[in-house]
Formats: sequence, C-alpha cells, structure tokens
Amino acid sequence: MNKTRLEAFSDGVIAVILTIMVLELKPPHGTTLADVGAVAPGWLRYGLSFVYVGIYWVNHHALLERVERVDWAVLWANLHLLFWMSLIPFVTAWAGENPMAPAPVALYGAVLLLCSISFLLLSWRLGALEGKNHAHTWQNGKNQLSVGLYALAIVLSLWYPPLGAVIHVVLAVLWLVPERTPALYP
Repeated sequence: MNKTRLEAFSDGVIAVILTIMVLELKPPHGTTLADVGAVAPGWLRYGLSFVYVGIYWVNHHALLERVERVDWAVLWANLHLLFWMSLIPFVTAWAGENPMAPAPVALYGAVLLLCSISFLLLSWRLGALEGKNHAHTWQNGKNQLSVGLYALAIVLSLWYPPLGAVIHVVLAVLWLVPERTPALYP
C-alpha cells in the first residue's frame, strides 16, 4: 500500500496537536513583567513540547523517506505513535500550570517515554516490512539513553519535579544535536 496517505494523515494530526497546544497558552492577566512571570512556566513548557513535536515530525519524515510502501501493521504502529503524541497538549498544559507538582511532571515524562517507545516500534515495523535489519534502532546508544532517561525522569519527578523537567530539556537538546549518521528515533 502507498505511504502517501499515512504521511498526509500524520502531518494533519501533528498540525492539530500544535494548534491545540498554542490554544492552551494563557496570556498574562495584567500588563507588568510580574504578570508575565506568572504565565512563564506554561510558555516554557509549550516551547519544550513544540520542540519535541518538531523532533518527531522531522524524524517521522526521515523515517518514511527510507521506505517505499506500508502495510496494515505500519498503519496501526503509526496510529499508536499519534495516540501518544496527541496527549502532549494535555500534559503540556497540566505541567505548565503545575511546574513543581510531581504528578503533572511525571505524567509529562511518561507520555514522552511512550512516544519514544512507539516511534521505535514504528521504525522496527517499517524495517521488517522493507526486509532490512533495523536492530540498530533498538541498540543505538542514543535510543537506549533516551528510554532510560525518560524512565529516570518519571521516577525523579515524583520525588523532585524540577529534576525531571531538567532531564526533559536535556533529552530535547540531545535530539536536536545532529549526528554524523542520524539515529532518527527519539
């Protein structure tokens, strides 16, 4: 089956995710810099989430450039990824409004972890469909580090939320730094 519809549908869902995120942003209630400070955590969390969605969008396109066709399993694996990504606006808003609360920051990390795992599953299925050995997607050091750090961020967020948030930022930066041979799998 042709991959064009999968790409178009995914692009549409990602555009909706970004739209929902920006609509959740709250403007300051006043006109002073102190008023801006009150909404800054939400804006910062929005910026981080925008970067994460952008990383997935870029890597999704790079991944699909490597294949000629898709099957039903790929469609479902892609929907699995889009499901977890569709939760990013919710956890972004919750963690943005409660940046020092354990549950929102931990849930934000859990959604990022599940996005990462679902992207790995999608890449694995595409590799299997194309008859290529994509074991490196699971064994890549950047991927192993990411999954481990996402899990660590969840645990640390329950104890000290700012530490979990720092790990979320570090992981975004890790995926923004280009490699000589792209890992492509956040």
